[in-house]
Amino acid sequence: MVSLSFNSLSFPPQNGELSESAYVNGTLKPITIRGSPPTFVSAPGRRIIAVGDLHGDLTQTRSALEMAGVLSSDGPDSWIGGETVVVQLGDILDRGEDEIAILSLLRSLDIQAKSSGGAVFQVNGNHETMNVEGDFRYVDPGAFEECIGFVDYLEEHDQNWQEAFVGWIGVSERWKEDRRASQGHWNPWNLVQRQKGIVARSSLLKPGGPLSCELARHAVILKVDDWVFCHGGLLPHHVAYGIDKMNKEVSYWMQGLHENNDGPQIPFIATRGYDSVVWNRLYSRDTMDIDYRSWQISSILEETLQAVGAKRMVVGHTPQFNGANSKYNKKIWRIDVGMSSGVLHSRPEVLEIIDGKARVLRKIDDSTLSQAMDYL
Repeated sequence: MVSLSFNSLSFPPQNGELSESAYVNGTLKPITIRGSPPTFVSAPGRRIIAVGDLHGDLTQTRSALEMAGVLSSDGPDSWIGGETVVVQLGDILDRGEDEIAILSLLRSLDIQAKSSGGAVFQVNGNHETMNVEGDFRYVDPGAFEECIGFVDYLEEHDQNWQEAFVGWIGVSERWKEDRRASQGHWNPWNLVQRQKGIVARSSLLKPGGPLSCELARHAVILKVDDWVFCHGGLLPHHVAYGIDKMNKEVSYWMQGLHENNDGPQIPFIATRGYDSVVWNRLYSRDTMDIDYRSWQISSILEETLQAVGAKRMVVGHTPQFNGANSKYNKKIWRIDVGMSSGVLHSRPEVLEIIDGKARVLRKIDDSTLSQAMDYL
């Protein structure tokens, strides 16, 4: 995989050169969304940026978004992406200490993007569903502290969720500095503080909790034009079950709702099992590690794409040690590079899609321009 200088690349047609069908009276047609949570998105003429697993690392998150040209690098966290559409592929939770701050940042950017004709979408991953289930095995100690701090911040705002949640990104770093300077900094042997962190996290993330309801706003499968985005991987039986139905069931469960009013039931096909949407690794692992031959996986992928009416799929979930890449005739893009310091702390990479063609953007270092592969 060859990296080329960003300036030496010939870009595909930009907005002014796109098909006239994307325009009305000289401006791009508006983004349209179907499903609740969002499941089917039409984004005529938009540049799409896909971002992989972030795992609680705010610094790397900002670096990836700045590199993608959607987040300002100076001053406040301002949207500069214009009509760009961003899709984040889940696993914001666990392994890092800035989980709520990242969620707050993405919500803030979505609000700003919509005023410019763009949008920010998220899909939930297995670490989101694990936390809603109460599985806190991979929670960073600092993330328990963030939950304590955010619960206090929410109380200061009289439980006004929208105000507190969107505002958290603006105060979280100052709060973290104050926390570190205090005597109450997290200590695994401080059992009282540890218990307080677990209680705070549980109150936020239990089914029906405010942060769980925030996650319920997002799908597990999102189709944007001819591209389908999910955390682990979509299979033919998922499509047969119904992706809109699956998204609704996960959302209902996260909100603590159930049609029969007998308590929330975990949507197994989406969130549990090795072949569920958020856990599936069929498309992301080397064939030597699984019981399928390459042609079999390619056939399953092709069947899935045809069933859902898409041309390409983008997944996260499984870190790619050699960087984001495509496989199976470029019909699957694997973009989890383990950028979080809690995983591989690799250089940030994102997938850029323009006019149906994709390339990987990667940051080499602070003094070097982003680089990219040829559009494929």
